[in-house]
Amino acid sequence: MMRFFSSIRLTLVCLACAMVLVFAGTLAQVELGLYAAQAKYFRSVLVFWTIPGTSVGVPVLPGGYLVGGVLLINLICAHVQRFGLSRDKLGLLMIHAGLILLLLGQLATDLLSTESTMRLSEGESMSYSEDARHCELAILDTSASDHDLVVAIPETRLARHKQIRHPGLPFEVRVIEYWPNSTHRPIEPGQGTARATQGAGQRVQFVSATPETRMDRRNIPAAYVELVASGGSLGVWAVSLWIGAGQEFQHEGKNYEIALRPARHYRPFALKLLRFSHDKYMGTDIPSNFSSDVHLSNARTGESRDVRIYMNNPLRYGGETFYQSGYDQQDPRVTILQVVRNPGWLTPYFSCVLVGAGLVVQFLSHLVSFVKRRNA
Repeated sequence: MMRFFSSIRLTLVCLACAMVLVFAGTLAQVELGLYAAQAKYFRSVLVFWTIPGTSVGVPVLPGGYLVGGVLLINLICAHVQRFGLSRDKLGLLMIHAGLILLLLGQLATDLLSTESTMRLSEGESMSYSEDARHCELAILDTSASDHDLVVAIPETRLARHKQIRHPGLPFEVRVIEYWPNSTHRPIEPGQGTARATQGAGQRVQFVSATPETRMDRRNIPAAYVELVASGGSLGVWAVSLWIGAGQEFQHEGKNYEIALRPARHYRPFALKLLRFSHDKYMGTDIPSNFSSDVHLSNARTGESRDVRIYMNNPLRYGGETFYQSGYDQQDPRVTILQVVRNPGWLTPYFSCVLVGAGLVVQFLSHLVSFVKRRNA
């Protein structure tokens, strides 16, 4: 078994599979889009091909996780079998350790990193960011005057489950229909009845649409859900990003809101936009610089300070990085910050330093041995 996993042939096979995977994944971006192609080809164990006209998937290629995992095992086994942990092989040990750290860092980035955006208008304070590619069904208990109780159901559960129960809700959520992308049209008199019996869905009809693959467009999901309590149905609701605002209803003397919204990432501190400015190149409408003056306040630590975020000068705080991404062209007082959390962002730097130091150590060890033999 050790001989198989340490074989140089296995290394060449994995590298060949990686080349084919990169080629196929690059071509698939035309049809699937960037993020869907990454998920199918690189963030998977196996790549499946769906038989036309059916929902049956057949594995045709090893996924990125499988190729990277086998390469990692191959690298460790090859070093243990061929070089061991001897002192005179210190340089090779450092090189292999750097490569292993690079592979593990990439895996940590794929599994743990998140990207979201924060839209702030001047004078607005916010303690959460919104995911640009994922949504959630939010049901809020707004009965209290000073806070809301929120139950957020990820869209992955809406796509898989027909009945969703949560201990924080006194009713059950039954998913009638869910579409990753949708379009809508108003319901005119005499053109049929609405599928929804409550809320804004009584005036608007939602239908499925082909998922978008272009980077400059986004999918707008929609769903029809029924809320069922112990005493019976509370009605069928249409929820979508097309609607935007939450739809209100009452149950057992409490006030609730239901909405499909971008998934939110909450944090224990808040950013308040004091001023946003953007400069343009003289005589053109091309922006040359963006800058956001924000006030950071953290009630837990008592920290309160002003920060300027501009291009190539992000704010790093709380394990996250806030980049100046852009602004709302309809309202130039609204800034758009990109929020990135990547616990493994330092591993590529450590890996490169470790590999470089290992090459230097290996070169010097051979140089010293050569000089000694020549002098002898």
